[in-house]
Amino acid sequence: MAITGDNKNEADTSHCASCGTAEDDDNTLKKCTACYLVRYCGVKCQREHRPHHKRACKKRAAELRDELLFKQPESTHLGDCAICMIPLPIDLDYSTIMSCCSKIICDGCSLANTMRLMEASLVQVCPFCRKPAPTEEESAKYTMKRIAANDPVAMCQKGAKFYVEGDHSSAFEYFTKAAKLGDVETHNHLSVLYHDGHGVDRNEKKEMYHLEEAAIGGHPRARYNLALIEGRRYGRYDRATKNYIIAAGQGHDGSLKWLVENHKRGLIKKEVLDAAVRAHQAAVDAIKSPQREEAKEFHRHN
Repeated sequence: MAITGDNKNEADTSHCASCGTAEDDDNTLKKCTACYLVRYCGVKCQREHRPHHKRACKKRAAELRDELLFKQPESTHLGDCAICMIPLPIDLDYSTIMSCCSKIICDGCSLANTMRLMEASLVQVCPFCRKPAPTEEESAKYTMKRIAANDPVAMCQKGAKFYVEGDHSSAFEYFTKAAKLGDVETHNHLSVLYHDGHGVDRNEKKEMYHLEEAAIGGHPRARYNLALIEGRRYGRYDRATKNYIIAAGQGHDGSLKWLVENHKRGLIKKEVLDAAVRAHQAAVDAIKSPQREEAKEFHRHN
């Protein structure tokens, strides 16, 4: 006899939710991978029980998704500089992706490496893998070589190049491959393609999915865009506010500005804003280093 979604016994994972068979050494039950609330003997029992379980499954799956979405990431999607191991700035203008090894190097380490080699009259090499600085043609070859090795960062870079050139279909192809390999940045790119209808049909549901995936992966700009859509498109202001708070805690200036403005309007409590300001400042302080400050000054005057 099937156990319905309203039955308390649905939480009993020692028996098949459809036929009631108990788990033993000869019968290993398999969890519903959407909600993890129930287990089944196999696909047949799962299909038979689906009409009874569908509502509870969708409800719990949505709850699990939100738990994952609204958890403060430990770091941004960029992680740490491969040399100094200090968190990378979320502004991509202050770091470089090396085509030879796909490592992201902050401007501080990059400039320090350049100056050291110049002072010693040595050939310029990558700060990480030590390969000589490539020509534009060599850089393209490195990228294709890393793509052949299933490097998602290289795929993302190739997709971005196609996007800039206006070849949105090829960009979509490379972004999709990189996203399947777990690259967070490409989820953000895919959300843009689905929003604009470039290289693919416009699809708001897929746009939201990829924004959420990017946000879960620690992408502050994607989370900011997700917050904008939640509020402006769907009127889900509680969800929007949660996303702004998380993004501000990652050092995103636009999110903090939104919280400040809405505090002035009486929509955000003072204690919530104060906590967000502290978290934002901590994130900003975490990316600072003497080398990076020197690099900023150097580029400001050169």
